[in-house]
Parts: sequence; C-alpha cells; structure tokens
Amino acid sequence: MKTAVQLPEISPTLLAFFSRYASSYLGRHFHSVRLLGSVPNDPPGPLVVFLNHAAWWDPLVCLSLRTEFFRERSAFAPIDAAALERYRFLRKIGFFPVEQGTARGAAQFLKTSRVILEKPENALFLTPQGQFADVRSPLILAPGIERLRRDLPGVLFLPLAIEYTFWEERKPETLLAFGEPTPAGDGRTLADQLANTQRALAAAAERRDPAEWRTLRRGRSGVSRPYDFWRWLRARLRGQAFRADHGRL
Repeated sequence: MKTAVQLPEISPTLLAFFSRYASSYLGRHFHSVRLLGSVPNDPPGPLVVFLNHAAWWDPLVCLSLRTEFFRERSAFAPIDAAALERYRFLRKIGFFPVEQGTARGAAQFLKTSRVILEKPENALFLTPQGQFADVRSPLILAPGIERLRRDLPGVLFLPLAIEYTFWEERKPETLLAFGEPTPAGDGRTLADQLANTQRALAAAAERRDPAEWRTLRRGRSGVSRPYDFWRWLRARLRGQAFRADHGRL
C-alpha cells in the first residue's frame, strides 16, 4: 500500500514571525541585500526556485525573498530529516524531511515535490547542489531536479544566483540575481541556466555600479559607535554633512 504524502501545515502566524525575523537578522548582519536588474515577475502556475548553495544564510534570504516577491504563494523546501527531527517547528514554515544520501530519500523528495507542485499557488525552493559550495566551484546539481523537470512539464524553473562579498563597508553584502523562468523542453540544462545567472552576478559584483542594483534591505553602516561619533563630530565642526557609509555603494 502506498503511503500518502503529508505536506507540512504552514502556520501563517509563525511564517510571518520568521519572515520578519529573517529580514531583520539580515539587516543586522549585512550592509545591504541587493538584487541585480529588475524585479522578477511571479509567473502563474507552480514554480521551482533553484539556487546555488553559497552559505548558511541561504534559507533566511529565501524567506525574505518569498515575502518580497512571492507573498501569495505557499512555499516549501526540503531539509535533512535528522535536522527536522531536532527542529520540528520548521515544519510550520514549510520545510519537509528528506533522508540524505539514500535512494529512499531521493524517492521521498520526488514524491513530495510532485504533490507540492500539483497546486498552481505553490512554490518549491531548492538548493540542488546538496551541500555548501564556493561560488567559484564547478556547478554540479543533484540529478533529482532534472528528473522533476522531466516529470512535470507544466512547472516553471526559476534560477537564483546568490553570493556574499565585502565591498566598501565593515559588513558584507548579499548579492542576488534571478535568471529567466524556463519551461520543460527549453533545451538547456538547469545547471547551465544557473551557471549563466551566476556569471552575470559575478560580473556585476566586480563592476560595483550602483545603478545596476536594487537595494532590498539596508543595514547599518559605519565602523563602531565611538569611531563614528568622532567622524560625526569632525564633520559638524567642519560644517559638513555626515555620512556613515564609506563609499558610493
């Protein structure tokens, strides 16, 4: 007898709390969260957002992006079953368990993902590298995402490139870029599409042109309260306006 898939029951209250927390937490630890280019359109129908797995911060960034651009959707994401057993509250914000590194886990992922993507208002967020990887590393995706794409031709796949870097401030920047959503039969692999999006993001990160970026979140600038106070006082004594930022970004 086949076991029915039990999707996590998302708590709107808990999701709203953690989404606000994620945005606030990013603001405290980063100088800014920036999006390259224009705001992505939320296409109709079920959606898979797939991104490179750059760092521990990725889930918090995705929570913030869901609020910013995909607010009307119910969003889900896989997580290691052992980790979810320790942090069961994550079920209430859309995480579902998957056994890591087993055939049963792969089948479990595909089965749950298909059920999620049966509904047009749902979105699935995936980090198909399966582990943290440097943004300069060759991009290798787990085969399950291409299998999912073949099995569900009506689903759009939206690439998201992400990296964390230092520019001109004490705190780092979170840099993001969406590619174009693509249907099945596009001809290019999902790895190629994500790699192209990463290359565009890396080139823009090197240019550091403020006109290319949309600032989604701005954190606190400056170095420290005593030093910034001295900078403020010096500016006042000189009759100048004080800016905590060190550069144009």
